[in-house]
Amino acid sequence: MLKPLTGTTSDQLETHLREIIRWHFSPETGCPFWLDWAKKAGWYPVKEVNSLADLVAKFPHFQDEWLRDLQPEVWVPMNYRGRPFNIFETGGTTGMPKQRIGWDDYKTDYEEFSAKISDDHFPRGGAWLMVGPTGPRRLRLAIEHLANYRGSSCYFVDLDPRWVKKVIAEKKAEVARAYMDHVVDQAVILLKHRKISALFTTPKLLEALGEKINLHEAGIRGVFCGGTTMTPQHVRFLLEEVLENRIGFYPTYGNTLMGLAASVPLRPEDNYSITYYAPQPRAVLRVVNPNQTSQLVNYGEWGRVELTTLTKEFFMPRFLERDEAIRRPPRQPYAWDGVAEVRPFGAMEKTIVEGVY
Repeated sequence: MLKPLTGTTSDQLETHLREIIRWHFSPETGCPFWLDWAKKAGWYPVKEVNSLADLVAKFPHFQDEWLRDLQPEVWVPMNYRGRPFNIFETGGTTGMPKQRIGWDDYKTDYEEFSAKISDDHFPRGGAWLMVGPTGPRRLRLAIEHLANYRGSSCYFVDLDPRWVKKVIAEKKAEVARAYMDHVVDQAVILLKHRKISALFTTPKLLEALGEKINLHEAGIRGVFCGGTTMTPQHVRFLLEEVLENRIGFYPTYGNTLMGLAASVPLRPEDNYSITYYAPQPRAVLRVVNPNQTSQLVNYGEWGRVELTTLTKEFFMPRFLERDEAIRRPPRQPYAWDGVAEVRPFGAMEKTIVEGVY
């Protein structure tokens, strides 16, 4: 399914970057936030940013408080004015969440991802099941759009990840487990009574599902998975014990602010270590030195994940994710760096509350 890229990718990225900079910093097309920001900054990005290196040198890190504290209308580009927008939330356990607005980005992201999954594992027209957070999250609309785009319908089992994180942080493990059992039981009922061939869920819920039902015998042929950390040991367990090496497994790294980074197929030499590649040129991932974020770490080293999002709907330069990863070199069909073994930033130094998503 994965085809080699053609053309000079660095040139493609820089051409796209210049187009997006021009869009967001031109009065005819830009949004109020970035037009006002440029006036206060005292320099003109359209003239001074022509490459990713320029962007890294000139722009500060995007602040997540801007997505919490400001009204969403400040992010509406002039060409989108008057068109109702979706409001998507991301992260947080209590208090005001980060919000990103959008129109069609999620459709574009998941239509591109559709080309990276096999019809053998995700039969066109076969029903999907999503077991994960819906509500205000972009993921719910995105998964349904992906299913619909492939000629399929989608069933849903909802969960509230903020509640799970909250009870885990309060050391109420039995409450969290009971809630997870409640979610899994609903999914099992659907799998027993409906013809479903494709599944989206999180690694922890996938493992819990495997304890209750044989997924291959239930009709599942492909699993699209994301949301929490997957160590190489956990990946091997899921492939061999839960999916029995009979079900296609497609791990992803994504969020509301980026879209979707697909993984490359595992090779024996990978030792079950998953590497993800950003959907360039629409988003760029860098693995940076957390103490000097203008600098990349070396290949094979851990660093903090930095995200730049480059679409006409949303421009977000140099956002420091709350994740860390290993920097990996390009690998076909991707001509840019990958991020591997993604986990919460500082996971080795402090206790992280991750929940089920």
